[in-house]
Amino acid sequence: MKQEENNMLEGTIHVTGKGVGYFPMPNGDEDLEIQPENLNAALNRDRVKVESLHKEILGRKQAKVADIIERHKTEFVGTLEKEDENFFLVPDDKRMYRDIFVPFDSAQGASEGDKVQVKITEWPVPSKSPKGKVIRVIGQAGEHNAEMLGIVYESGFEVDFPAEVEKEAQTWKEKYKKEDKLKNRKDFRGATTFTIDPADAKDFDDALSFKILPSGDYEIGIHIADVSHFVVEKTGLDREAEKRGTSIYLVDRTIPMLPEVLSNDLCSLNPNEPKYAFSAVFVIDKEAGVKERWFGKTLIESDKRFTYEEAQEIMDKGQGVFVEELKTLNTLAKKFREERFRKGAIDFETEEVKFELDDLGKPIRVYRKERKDTHKLIEEFMLLANREVATHMYAANGKNSRAAFVYRIHDAPDREKIVNLATFVRALGFELKNKDGETTGEEIARMLRSVGGTPTEMLIKTAAVRAMSKAIYSTTNIGHFGLAFEYYTHFTSPIRRYPDLMVHRLLLRFLVKGQIEQDEIIKYQRLCDDSSERELEAAEAERASIKYKQVEYMQEHIGEEFGAIISGVSEWGIYVEEINTKAEGMVKLRDMKDDFYELNEKLYAIVGKNTGKKYSLGDKIHVKLVASDPERKTLDFQFI
Repeated sequence: MKQEENNMLEGTIHVTGKGVGYFPMPNGDEDLEIQPENLNAALNRDRVKVESLHKEILGRKQAKVADIIERHKTEFVGTLEKEDENFFLVPDDKRMYRDIFVPFDSAQGASEGDKVQVKITEWPVPSKSPKGKVIRVIGQAGEHNAEMLGIVYESGFEVDFPAEVEKEAQTWKEKYKKEDKLKNRKDFRGATTFTIDPADAKDFDDALSFKILPSGDYEIGIHIADVSHFVVEKTGLDREAEKRGTSIYLVDRTIPMLPEVLSNDLCSLNPNEPKYAFSAVFVIDKEAGVKERWFGKTLIESDKRFTYEEAQEIMDKGQGVFVEELKTLNTLAKKFREERFRKGAIDFETEEVKFELDDLGKPIRVYRKERKDTHKLIEEFMLLANREVATHMYAANGKNSRAAFVYRIHDAPDREKIVNLATFVRALGFELKNKDGETTGEEIARMLRSVGGTPTEMLIKTAAVRAMSKAIYSTTNIGHFGLAFEYYTHFTSPIRRYPDLMVHRLLLRFLVKGQIEQDEIIKYQRLCDDSSERELEAAEAERASIKYKQVEYMQEHIGEEFGAIISGVSEWGIYVEEINTKAEGMVKLRDMKDDFYELNEKLYAIVGKNTGKKYSLGDKIHVKLVASDPERKTLDFQFI
């Protein structure tokens, strides 16, 4: 955000589904509020110029949009509705507060009820609907595949790769066969090596190797698919990977960052196949102390592909293939984890839901994903590699801390958010120590431990996650608050994250040529900013697909009663989360006929005016599902 000379402010606007805009102010001042009539056709996340109206409404400073500098997006996915001979697009993105007028001759043969993507072509009168044209017919609204694809396109991603990019990926298959596999590589094929991944994983981008040294120390290798060998800078493959920025994981599919011939074949560390890796190899003692480190290109061959469940069963039973290796790695992982928490790392482990779908993509079961020791084992060794690569590069650059490198940084949380979080947890009977919003990772971790096992544990963990700053990519290192690491990067998933690919390139350049100069800082910072943005958009798509399937699943259970927890309160209703599926819906205040209920903000509760009956955040309740709307992704409940 920047201040203009004539008192105008320039920055990014955020717009709600009700068509009200909010413009963040510098120095943490309260956002300016922009009423629908003053938006001047600005949309969510547009870059705009605003000016103050020098008045307040209900205590909020008002402003108006004077100019739109840059549109965040002009293409929207939604459902076509017919009006006379023409159409209107009802957007899936509820922050798009106007339907889009689509003339019949701009509909590309689409029919009423189709899920389509429309591009805005003109918007001459801000108080009326913009005009647009159909650029993609996706399918029938409500049909599984159309809804999933709609989520991908709405988030600004593409599903298919351009033909020339697929062709470039295919040419690597022949090249790879003819290459000298050990040229400039260390041979690790003799080391005991395995992968541990989800049962439904299609690609394996990390492997662990294990060897006991004569000293009694362990040599442990963290071997990462060498994507940078195949995805060369300034090629079509690289440009496409940069544009995508990340893979997307929906409930039923993965939209990969790289074509399948790379992600599932050449760059996948499949068992019993020699594969290229970029490795971080450590000598570690029995107390999990790192004594030596080595980084470089390798040739590996995985001996075994474990699922998380298989590896866990071997550890639990104490018998099976590589049982001693798994047990030792698990013991070291627990020591790494203890050390992290001792230094103030925050355990943000929250519950995830998974879906079992029938042949038509309809959800027939929703269950909570269980995190086992094997998940944590892999996580700790990936954290180790990421931390050590970042530490090595920062130290290697010496005083030149502005040398080109890509860090994963996580700032301390905003003070106001911490004050609000502390008030929130106090209302639920817990304490977060802070001084005017300043706190430490240790205090947040202590508060989270205190809520462990209580009915409000997940509620408070979710609130704590929302209070945190967002982790982003940057060429400037400020450390990682949540992990309590001074130096951190992303090195371990170049198949699915573009920043990891950048890290591989920069690390190799340093290992081969020495110190990296500053001349590329601007380029890499732009790539960091783009990657952080794409990561957010991918996360939104993933959340949207989960929400859609939760609501679709619950549609079969209208009229049934459920146990739930109150997850939020507002002036218009009480948000409730169903305990088993974690599906969230609302009990509208207008439907509560036994009293006149009002929001009491200080108590985080809804209170009956006559009876004093109180519904508080975190309360366990019983509700009945009365309506489910997959299109709007909403559920309506009533109290029993």
